[in-house]
Amino acid sequence: MHSAPIRGRGTASNPHNRFAASHSTAEHDGWEQDVPSTASTEVRIELAKSIISRNTSPDLPFDRSINTYRGCEHGCIYCYARPSHAYWDLSPGIDFETRLIAKTNAASRLEEQLSARSYQCAPINLGANTDPYQPIEREYRLTRQVLEVLLRYRHPVTIVTKGALILRDLDILGELAARRLVRVMVSLTTLDDDLKRVLEPRAAAPGARLRVISRLTEAGVPVGVLCSPMIPMVNDHELEALMREAAQAGALSANYMLLRLPLEVAPLFEQWLHDHYPQRMNHVLSLVRQSRGGQLYDPSFGVRMRGEGVFADLLAQRFAHALRRNGLQSRDGLSLDTSQFCPPGRQMALL
Repeated sequence: MHSAPIRGRGTASNPHNRFAASHSTAEHDGWEQDVPSTASTEVRIELAKSIISRNTSPDLPFDRSINTYRGCEHGCIYCYARPSHAYWDLSPGIDFETRLIAKTNAASRLEEQLSARSYQCAPINLGANTDPYQPIEREYRLTRQVLEVLLRYRHPVTIVTKGALILRDLDILGELAARRLVRVMVSLTTLDDDLKRVLEPRAAAPGARLRVISRLTEAGVPVGVLCSPMIPMVNDHELEALMREAAQAGALSANYMLLRLPLEVAPLFEQWLHDHYPQRMNHVLSLVRQSRGGQLYDPSFGVRMRGEGVFADLLAQRFAHALRRNGLQSRDGLSLDTSQFCPPGRQMALL
């Protein structure tokens, strides 16, 4: 049974956990009441055994990352991280947005890992899986605590976010930037407030994200824009405008990704289209399949971020043209400095 959309949430559905031994199905009993659906946020505490995650993906510009939270209250319907919630015996649907996990010892675990003699310094990414500046960060401040450790250890960091809360940490980010230790990518998906409200219900408004780019730039923090995901017939027509507005706000670089629909994300997104864009639903899914070898998702390295085929090629051409027209770089060319890394108590190299 499909539930009606919940205001302020990306989905009302809670598809089964693919690892569960049994599944339940809701059925109408004839006693329906016209009561608006609600879903409050619950936060569990986790004491992490380690905090730095490693990857060997050739599609990513980093080999390590930190996620201070599991799940994300922003509720972006397209989020490729939704399926990871199944590992915690939770649903990738509304559970992903409302039943969150906070790693409250993230900063202390990070200090332990950075202090290990065997640790080799390379930029750490914040925001690889869930947004480090989602709403609960205002209370828990775990991302700020991690940044304080990274500044103290003089460790380089990259950040991906669509949260305006990042401006709270301008003091730390400014110090990191002065030492060439930070780069920020702001995710900008649409300039349409109405689309944002149903696509990314609890993320910052488009105007707020552009102000984030501007404020960070004024503070000397290098910023790029990530136009992601590009969804055929939903927001892909905005690509040039997104890059233009970001460049005018001060962005140095830009990049994009084509919509990804792994595992449970595909049926959730299909239901979202049915709820919000029923007349174009079939067209959207057809273009996605044309860009994914006839499927809704192709996980192959090298093509999963951009897709292939006529639509994907045209999108790549439009992106390249917009880069040149707006004076942006696909890579900002800024290499973060790893030579300053020095855990407290360890003597820095003189040369």
